[in-house]
Amino acid sequence: MLATATSTSAMQGGFKDVPTEAARQFRAIMNAIARPGRIEAVDGATPPAPMSVAAGVMVLTLCDPDTGLYLAGDHDTADIRAWVQFHTGAPIVSAEKADFAIGHWDALAPLNAFSIGTPEYPDRSTTLIVEMDALSTQGAALTGPGIKDTARLSLPDTEAFQRNALLFPLGLDFFFCAGTRLASLPRTTKVTERGAS
Repeated sequence: MLATATSTSAMQGGFKDVPTEAARQFRAIMNAIARPGRIEAVDGATPPAPMSVAAGVMVLTLCDPDTGLYLAGDHDTADIRAWVQFHTGAPIVSAEKADFAIGHWDALAPLNAFSIGTPEYPDRSTTLIVEMDALSTQGAALTGPGIKDTARLSLPDTEAFQRNALLFPLGLDFFFCAGTRLASLPRTTKVTERGAS
């Protein structure tokens, strides 16, 4: 009975029209990457708790059988594993082998467990999908490519992102998800101050 219930719930919560939804959500994700600090709204996924809609959309859009996914802390559940497997086929892997990692900020620590790429292949690094209680355009000041003057974003830390930017062209890339909203912080973005939150 339990296995059947788990299997049934795993089949639910995906995109209803996969090609159309995936293309639309991919555009929103790319917009967030192109404009660090900008908050985009996404929808179409209903993943098992505690994964947010936005994180679920990212999984459905970006993960496939060749994409290793690490589930941190309370995101590593049987329901989430089954949902990811059914909808994407992405293997669940350890932190050091992950292409993507999902969890709350504290659960994702230490960040040095994740790959920052290599000089030959800097793109072979981990993208962290950080679950947040809320997102706002207040807080840390961001500068860099895709930002006119300065953007602001509520970040869970400042120094960790400053250290990460110093690794460029190596380093981690980040997304922050809260409900149906997401924002991006690529390794090219400089976090210059904490600011008022």
